[in-house]
Amino acid sequence: MKEVIRSADPRVAALIARQATQSKDRDQIGLERITALLDSLGRPQDALPPVFHVAGTNGKGSTVAFLRAALEAAGHRVHVFTSPHLVRYNERIRLAGRLIDDERLARLMGTVLDANEAIGASLFEVNTAAAFLAFGEVAADAAILEVGLGGRLDATNVIEAPLVTGIASIGLDHQQFLGDTIGAVAVEKAGIAKPGVPLVALANLPEAEAAFARVAAEVGAPLRLEGRDWAIDPSLKPALPGAHQVRNANLARQMLDAQDRFAVGEASFAAALTATDWPARFQRLADGPLGAVETWLDGAHNEDAACALAALLADVGPMHLVLGVLANKDAGAIVGALKPHALSLSFVPVPDHEHHDPDALAARFGGRAAASVEEALAPLPAPRLVAGSLYLAGRVLSLNRQLPD
Repeated sequence: MKEVIRSADPRVAALIARQATQSKDRDQIGLERITALLDSLGRPQDALPPVFHVAGTNGKGSTVAFLRAALEAAGHRVHVFTSPHLVRYNERIRLAGRLIDDERLARLMGTVLDANEAIGASLFEVNTAAAFLAFGEVAADAAILEVGLGGRLDATNVIEAPLVTGIASIGLDHQQFLGDTIGAVAVEKAGIAKPGVPLVALANLPEAEAAFARVAAEVGAPLRLEGRDWAIDPSLKPALPGAHQVRNANLARQMLDAQDRFAVGEASFAAALTATDWPARFQRLADGPLGAVETWLDGAHNEDAACALAALLADVGPMHLVLGVLANKDAGAIVGALKPHALSLSFVPVPDHEHHDPDALAARFGGRAAASVEEALAPLPAPRLVAGSLYLAGRVLSLNRQLPD
């Protein structure tokens, strides 16, 4: 699918453009290229601090945010690798609490791309290698890695002995890579399991849980499954709203409990939950260029995420919805979940990405089409909500001059 990735820093932008000339097959996933790339760079993954590895269709980014906040609240320095970024490319790599600066990012990407000339690794694989090199330059106590796509064949899965692994909610997404059944997707996600390493998972559909158990048994990973080995603690109250975030916070708590390297007390964890920030997860926008009207922002880029957002709207009340949906997503499922909570519907493009045509969506579901999110928001009163794509969310944050840090 067509995707344009940019950086405001001309050095990084030039490197992204250079990688596009190297990649041999952007739609191929597997560990061969990332392994070869890392081998040529001296295997920086072997020098990482203890790793928390998180997979899932939805919720893995929030789980990473909770883990980071908890470990930092307990006094630890933490590296983090996540994707995608919302506004700035640097958001993907956090070094001991701070986003990587443009100079270091450009230098390390250049090093990786020099090694990549004969390999043709994808941009995500290049990102992963650059992150591992960066982690080796700054001291930290732990590293948290978010899986990019799937798990078994994801570039982050070169880590041979993580401290603990976790799986958030599973749903159908990226079927062309992961399979078109929940069981098949679950096998791919559970592919991050490692011998002797605890695998902690949220409750999912029975076929997903069966896949978790089968994969864990095959590799010798102790499985800790919600509903069988542990239960959701409803007293956990994260700052991120919604019942789904309570579950993600519990997953983070259980991952911490499954390892014995880092002690995070209940008071530290509770304080961390109230301070956790993860942009574009039902985020209230600050007054800014997009106006002083109450406006909310959520990625909600697939059916399960839209259903979680719909459950939250059922509690807080309906809003004027502005939606942009990528072409490879099920627009019917996303709009169908959210439309009952809409005071009005507006459909917009997702800049730099292939997307469902706003006019076609308006004709199909009712509402209106707009040429941009700015145009869609301009006439709408409070409360307003922009959703349907993390890329669209990034556009909104950029327009409103709210840079994630």
